[in-house]
Amino acid sequence: MSTNVKIIFETDSLITENETVKDFVKNSPAGHCSVLLEGTHYIVVKENKKTPLTLEKVRSTAGNIARDLSGRKVEAAEVSAEVLTNGFAELDNKDLLTAFAEGWDLGAYQFVAYKPSVTAFKTTLVVEGNAEEQDSVTLGKNRADATSFSRDLMNELSNVLNPETFPEVLKQQFEGTGVDVNVLDKDKLEELEMNGVLTVGRGSTYKPAFVELVYKGDESKPLVALVGKGVTFDTGGISLKSGKDLSDMRMDMGGAAAVAGAMTLLAKTKAQVNVVVLIPMVENMPDSTAVLPGEVIKYKNGLTVQVGNTDAEGRLILADALIRAGEWKAEYIVNIATLTGAVVAALGTELGGVFGDAELSADMKKIGDINGDFIWPMPLVEAYDSSLDSDYADMNNISSLSVAGSITAGLFLRRFVPKGSKWLHVDMAGVMDKSKASGYYAKSATGYGARLLADFTTHVSK
Repeated sequence: MSTNVKIIFETDSLITENETVKDFVKNSPAGHCSVLLEGTHYIVVKENKKTPLTLEKVRSTAGNIARDLSGRKVEAAEVSAEVLTNGFAELDNKDLLTAFAEGWDLGAYQFVAYKPSVTAFKTTLVVEGNAEEQDSVTLGKNRADATSFSRDLMNELSNVLNPETFPEVLKQQFEGTGVDVNVLDKDKLEELEMNGVLTVGRGSTYKPAFVELVYKGDESKPLVALVGKGVTFDTGGISLKSGKDLSDMRMDMGGAAAVAGAMTLLAKTKAQVNVVVLIPMVENMPDSTAVLPGEVIKYKNGLTVQVGNTDAEGRLILADALIRAGEWKAEYIVNIATLTGAVVAALGTELGGVFGDAELSADMKKIGDINGDFIWPMPLVEAYDSSLDSDYADMNNISSLSVAGSITAGLFLRRFVPKGSKWLHVDMAGVMDKSKASGYYAKSATGYGARLLADFTTHVSK
């Protein structure tokens, strides 16, 4: 294939007037195909009338094309804004251009840091259009960059990204962006009585940390706290996990990656919001100093928790972060975590679950339906709350039930939500990675939550 190609649609005159090309396109099984005509290569986007035309379909189409062309080492692909908007005429022009550029860059994403024989290559997308159209394209690239940052964090090896190095990565990411990075070390954690973080991190060679990212795009807006679980590797602790391959447990900091990506997007777009990101960082490891099942943690708010299972560690560190959000006097709090396998059993691997305020949950679902981070409102069933009772403390960190694990985890977290705050809990365990490349997803971390939380923060700040 030549170093440059042009993107057109089935409806374009080049296709409709040339029977040979038309037949070739018709018989091609993919959603797009490559056509050589008079020395020029064209990528023909095929119309699929079986499913409704959505922005997600646009992103997926762009991602598939970008991955295809990048794999062939094509230097650049050209398309005019007019051709794109005519090809997807049912959609808003600005949203369409943003979605296409976003899907393109995400579709070409690769994480090859540990493959010396492979060089990352991305086909450049060139969109011809006026200044307003270029702004829409730039927004799409910014959204992709933020999500790619989340993917990079999740894909990174746990001996490289750990509670001691993670804060330094964030300092570098937000240097010069208007985002303040506050790193609370172990001594500060002890001073602030963040006993959940200190207890879970006890068995690791890496000292725990807590990072606060502060962005004041508009201080007059209500403060939104985005809380992300930052377990850089989860062995399960003394309640050791079992499995053939636990390497994906380096992605147990997917919540932290999501909130860091969301802040990246908000800062890049100079969003008029008032937001603080809170990330408790630990590695959950078993050793002679690790927390033992049966131990009791006393939290700063006076609540005590019996550790029934050390593999339910995420909620123990999120509890500290929720208390901290109250100290910040956040009006809205959203915590996100790869928290339970139960949510995967309930919802599968295509959407996350959201618990908490019913109206805000409905709003978040609408946002996810548009931006591609799909999510489904889940209940907090009051009848299950007593399953967290403990004989030795105010509560246990695991339920006595053998079912409803994602719900009881949400009920546990709810006990630490500050009074007066509007709260949501997002369980993203099922959507942290993909098992195969498709659309704008690579076979790796998804970067789920970065767009969802950034868009949600903007929504509640209007």
